[in-house]
Amino acid sequence: MKKPLNFGPTAVILATLPLWIFSSCSTSSSTSTGTTTSEQVASAPAAEPATPPTPQPPIAKKVPKELTVHGDTRIDNYYWLNQREDPEVIAYLEAENAYTKKMMAGTEDLQQKLYQEIVGRIKQQDESVPFKDDGYWYYTRYEAGKEYPIYARKKGSLTAPEEIMVNANERAEGLNYYAAAGMNVSPNNKLLAFGEDTVSRRKYTIRFKDLSTGQMLKDRIPNTTGSAVWANDNKTVYYTVKDPSLRSYKIFKHTLGTPASQDKEVYHEADETFSTFVFKTKSDKYIIIGSGSTLSNEYRYLDASNPNGTFKVIQPRERGLEYSVDHFGDKFYIVTNKDGATNFKLMQTPVSKPGKANWKEVIPHREDVLLEDIEIFKDYLALQERKNGLTQIRVKKWNDPKVDYYIDFNDEAYTAYISTNPDFDSKTLRYQYSSLTTPNSVYDYNMETKQQELKKREEVVGSFNPENYEAKRIYATADDGTKIPISLVYRKGTNLDGSNPTLLYGYGSYGNSINPGFSSVRLSLLDRGFVYAIAHIRGGQEMGRKWYEEGKMMKKKNTFTDFIDASEFLIEQGYTNPNKLFAMGGSAGGLLMGAVINMRPELYKGVIAAVPFVDVVTTMLDTSIPLTTGEFDEWGNPADKASYDYMLSYSPYDNVKAQDYPNLLVTTGLHDSQVQYWEPAKWVAKLRNMKTDDNKVLLHTNLEAGHGGASGRFERYKETALQYAFLLSLLNQNQ
Repeated sequence: MKKPLNFGPTAVILATLPLWIFSSCSTSSSTSTGTTTSEQVASAPAAEPATPPTPQPPIAKKVPKELTVHGDTRIDNYYWLNQREDPEVIAYLEAENAYTKKMMAGTEDLQQKLYQEIVGRIKQQDESVPFKDDGYWYYTRYEAGKEYPIYARKKGSLTAPEEIMVNANERAEGLNYYAAAGMNVSPNNKLLAFGEDTVSRRKYTIRFKDLSTGQMLKDRIPNTTGSAVWANDNKTVYYTVKDPSLRSYKIFKHTLGTPASQDKEVYHEADETFSTFVFKTKSDKYIIIGSGSTLSNEYRYLDASNPNGTFKVIQPRERGLEYSVDHFGDKFYIVTNKDGATNFKLMQTPVSKPGKANWKEVIPHREDVLLEDIEIFKDYLALQERKNGLTQIRVKKWNDPKVDYYIDFNDEAYTAYISTNPDFDSKTLRYQYSSLTTPNSVYDYNMETKQQELKKREEVVGSFNPENYEAKRIYATADDGTKIPISLVYRKGTNLDGSNPTLLYGYGSYGNSINPGFSSVRLSLLDRGFVYAIAHIRGGQEMGRKWYEEGKMMKKKNTFTDFIDASEFLIEQGYTNPNKLFAMGGSAGGLLMGAVINMRPELYKGVIAAVPFVDVVTTMLDTSIPLTTGEFDEWGNPADKASYDYMLSYSPYDNVKAQDYPNLLVTTGLHDSQVQYWEPAKWVAKLRNMKTDDNKVLLHTNLEAGHGGASGRFERYKETALQYAFLLSLLNQNQ
């Protein structure tokens, strides 16, 4: 696949901890009703002048809303919070932010210290490893003190003069949020297409720049995914637009110099359970339009030199048939689950007859190995696979079956993946590698000689020494006997006597594998005695495709019980205890957090739930909400009674009850395009109304950002510092 230019990670964006997770804490609330604004949040009078008053949380008013499905009626008292434009809603969110700030006021010095630690480890002036594509070397660099990257290139040689394609610092001036995406250079190397989002709603406007003059073109294409794909005529591009629910649903063709209103629609994905996208093959020969849902795919192709031609279907969609496409020579290469290949296999088919009847096997299906990705070269084929929860890279030679080997990796818990490799003729494979103790490393590997060169290792500024830390892979046992991998890291010398603060991270959805990679940010916890652990629970894909299948739909509760079993195992093995065990997850991982604290709240001292998907049933019943229709095969469709009943049995919001809960930090973004802000806002309101303890519950809403949190290289770490301060404050650690 010919992807938008991937300039490679730099030290600043390699933290394993999701950057959209930042902290707050909370307190229990009274049960009185009435709306408050940030100015109306009152404090009780102090008994002594020297004793500061205890901040009181805002109390969301109750407006009962009946929601009836399948003869079952639920009462949602906080449904009104979904009115984004209502000043009363904004006032309530602002009041929550003010309360969070007051509750965290005693940690301000600690937050500043943490922030300085985190950014102090980042190399201020940094540059990615350049890669060569069609005679140019492309890279990203950062200037000291600047928040955003500079996208640049050099012609022919790294000693040639620099050409700045996009200086995101200049583009972001005066904006509260800025993100650039989809850098794509025309075949003649003279024009650049890229997307810009200034709201954090992931609706990009595509812009064009003449790289020979440095001038921006007048063309603007709004409401896109941010990526434009060039035809070989250097004037035609294809792009994807979004519907009101933010589903990618149409592909258009644009000719430079013409108004976007005149663009021609070339494909409409009418099935609301599918999304569509467009890309160019690595060979530059074909434009590919893809459509995908959870359980099936469909692709169309067009000769990139014939932009006025008609797209042809490779293989019509079939429910349960998943496949992806790349091109080499006179064949398409297909990674697919055809004929029960649960962990996928590699097939090839003639371009002239691409349907599945002509697919021939190249790499067979294996029960114990998941085929994740491929990279095609003229002489070699590289495969990214996963076995026993760990990624591995395999190299084969097309015309010599004896050349078939794996690149050696030695860490007990690590991640490795194929990186940017645009040159078909190259014998060098670029890959990236890191572990819980090894900073992200970029390697060039000669597939012929098996010699490799370390091109760059993320520099951790300061006194970091990987020898000071220890990483392990251990296994908890679920109630059904399943072995659940746990990757963990801690500072050497830590006594495993049950007294260690431990942060357990989990996700477990969409087949997304959480790999054990390095984070310089995380050192601020490890150096304060924390154990950091990742629970590789079902619903992810760490142990193969079946691992995913066992944690979705009507088996979703395995995800939650796996996390609980991992938590209990860490306690049993002496890593921690319930007074020092913390849990963290974001988005679908926030659903995980909500479910486990309903089920086993006594296991955790504190929990961070970032942009949490907690109102499962109501959201999945509303097809106007982004992502809903495309996820019926992930969670179920509550229009079906059996799915409704099962989802209702675990939905965090619907299962809040009168019980003690751990200290809770909940975060969201007003412009979140994936989990709408009102889900966490409603959840916090209901928790405050029903819980029986005096633990903290804080909500922080970033009123300028969306699902990914704050933009900017350093600004985001203020949120991380707040998050860490939340954890440390619960341990009475203020240093």
